[in-house]
Amino acid sequence: MINPFDYDDGPALARAALSVSPAIAKAKARIKSKGGACVYINDNFGLWQSDFRELVVRAKAGAGAEVADILQPDSDDIFILKPKHSGFFQTPLPLLLEGLGCKRLVITGVAADACVVTTALDAHMRDFEVFAPSNCIASTTKARKDAALMILKHADVDTRAMTR
Repeated sequence: MINPFDYDDGPALARAALSVSPAIAKAKARIKSKGGACVYINDNFGLWQSDFRELVVRAKAGAGAEVADILQPDSDDIFILKPKHSGFFQTPLPLLLEGLGCKRLVITGVAADACVVTTALDAHMRDFEVFAPSNCIASTTKARKDAALMILKHADVDTRAMTR
């Protein structure tokens, strides 16, 4: 979600991301109020010297400015940069979740049909209880989001909207 959206389908994805950002912010606040942690997992865009705080600055200077403002990271949030679609692939996420004692994950973000679905399926295969609320994920088109939701539902991922 913290993204400059400076690529071909970036403007469409930025609009979709903005539409779900308020719901994600509410989910984050609710989870943190119950003692949960927030982990931002972002693409490194092939830049192996990437830094998350620099990415926040780039996002706020680009098409992702409104999204970054709504989902401003807190000082206690955790950041992981990933090289590919899944947050689990070649990242320290499995060790982090083990260290935190996590059993349940709420996965939000964009793109539902790529990063969200691969991360959610990887989490499910690792026996986490996975929740990917339909009102907290987005894709460039409704059809792509609907396809992702169908895949997630068939993999026993809870996709009910977060309502509180």
